[in-house]
Amino acid sequence: MIEITEVRISLRNDDKLKAFVSITLNDSFVIRGLKIIHGNSGLFVAMPSRKRPDGQHQDLAHPINDATRKYLTEKVMAEFQRELANPGVHSAPHQEPRSEPVY
Repeated sequence: MIEITEVRISLRNDDKLKAFVSITLNDSFVIRGLKIIHGNSGLFVAMPSRKRPDGQHQDLAHPINDATRKYLTEKVMAEFQRELANPGVHSAPHQEPRSEPVY
């Protein structure tokens, strides 16, 4: 299974949108555009999506099984709670400079 090696939270002061989230997988692949949303049933992690011509939203990236969805949600929500407790402390972790170009 993949490992989420970094979670970056960018808090928002909005009724529904609570944060933007980026995750790094295995220290080698980043997914941006996740959101923490306050919906009718409470907080949930929304996957990056695009709006289709018919007005529906389509996920661009998403877990394909319940175990992975649970793992992703738990990691993201734990970091969200840490960020709420200490804003700015966890959102930009230190990273070593890269020797290869970043695209």
